[in-house]
Amino acid sequence: MAKHLKDTKYSVLNLSPVVQGGTVEESFRNSIDLARHAEKWGYNRFWLAEHHNIEGVASSATAVLIGYIAGGTKTIRVGSGGIMLPNHSSLVIAEQFGTLESLYPGRIDLGLGRAPGTDQLTARALRRNISSGEDFPEQLAELRNYFKPSGNVRNHVRAIPGEGLDVPIWLLGSSGFSARLAGELGLPFAFAAHFSPANTIPALELYRSSFKPGVLDEPYAMVGVTVIAADTDQKAQRLATSHYQKFLDLVRGAPTKLKPPVDDMEQIWTPREKAMVNEQLSSTIIGGPAEVKAKLEDFVKTTQADEIMVNGETFEHADRLRSFEIIADIWNN
Repeated sequence: MAKHLKDTKYSVLNLSPVVQGGTVEESFRNSIDLARHAEKWGYNRFWLAEHHNIEGVASSATAVLIGYIAGGTKTIRVGSGGIMLPNHSSLVIAEQFGTLESLYPGRIDLGLGRAPGTDQLTARALRRNISSGEDFPEQLAELRNYFKPSGNVRNHVRAIPGEGLDVPIWLLGSSGFSARLAGELGLPFAFAAHFSPANTIPALELYRSSFKPGVLDEPYAMVGVTVIAADTDQKAQRLATSHYQKFLDLVRGAPTKLKPPVDDMEQIWTPREKAMVNEQLSSTIIGGPAEVKAKLEDFVKTTQADEIMVNGETFEHADRLRSFEIIADIWNN
């Protein structure tokens, strides 16, 4: 049976972006403000992503920031989209999220990725021993064991807090590796269509075809997509130039703080750079309410997602709030 927008839940992905001329402290205040509004507007989750050594992303200490957001809200689920497990000891993550679940019971999600979320030099600074991600299944099994009741203790090492707690674990991916693993383990799966659009449908099909009942009886797929909404198509297109500039900086190997919108991107990028950015952002939805609703409806029909996680970074916080408000109105009307 085909899914429609009204059949799905909607959530927020936030990187606590730092804008040009702004500070990290302002970014954190904006994140908690967005989370409180999202809770009021009916969003299901508010996830934060682990990235390191990127001047425009303030969510590097992800578990700490999750605690701040959960402590400043009341009902919305808060989690990681995701924790990059190769950067960390499985025991440390079990203890961190055991602490969060103990503080905010029934509201914490643990989304896990197998990429470092940074460059190799920074990955070495984080973990010393570089992991290629090939041992991710073993790390995941170790982490899951730490959450089991004390009867499953191995080598006398226990995660306290963490042991015996039900912290939902999600696998995140932008290719097929985690899709297959999530399916085989019966875990929920979240796909990053907002920066890997070409792999979206193959990964979702792989997840569903490889699914075996485990934690879940049936597959549950959440798909991330960038949406920049405004009261008019023209305004949304202009606001989106901040997002384009962010990915242009990544293409150029010089990521920086989120830049203000511009009137004409043609003055900034070369034809080759434009093609590269547009290819990577081909799933991005930009426009006024009618345009965004039509594209979101089409996105849900195409992906058959159970839940949509919306990422949307604009330079001005007020524009960001308005964008997420429009999206919530689309879902609720």
